[in-house]
Amino acid sequence: MAEHAFPVASFYKGWDGYQQHLVHALAPLSSEQLALRAEPRLRSIGAIASHIIGARAGWLYYALKENDENLVPLHTRNAADQPDQSGAELVSGLEKTWQVIQDALQRWTIADLDEIFHETDENGEEETFTHQWVIWHLIEHDVHHGGEISFILGMHGLAAIDL
Repeated sequence: MAEHAFPVASFYKGWDGYQQHLVHALAPLSSEQLALRAEPRLRSIGAIASHIIGARAGWLYYALKENDENLVPLHTRNAADQPDQSGAELVSGLEKTWQVIQDALQRWTIADLDEIFHETDENGEEETFTHQWVIWHLIEHDVHHGGEISFILGMHGLAAIDL
């Protein structure tokens, strides 16, 4: 059917706004502010932002096969043994992964959302996903961890994510 040929980007309007809110909240933060945590055992603001970037990059590159080689180092920078990133590096990572998301949403059609693909998890178990599930997972992941960042900023008297 003809309606299945339209790109899905318009269905996800608003996610781009949330992306900009994340960028604007992180861009002015100093290294000390990026190191703030809600509690000593929990991730810092910078680690949470790196986790958002790493998750996006991993799902896009390894699961959805978006073959942008720039995603690989963004995914690996999320590992616990990696050095902290600056605000500029985090903003760059958010922007690079966002561009891949935007390009994919402009290319994918409604029919593509139901495409099934299989991955093997870290335990060797096969998992089944659709493009739609991965998109939703990335949105909920962004919102969940963005909320953590906002909470930590607010509890330390800094400007939270402005929705």
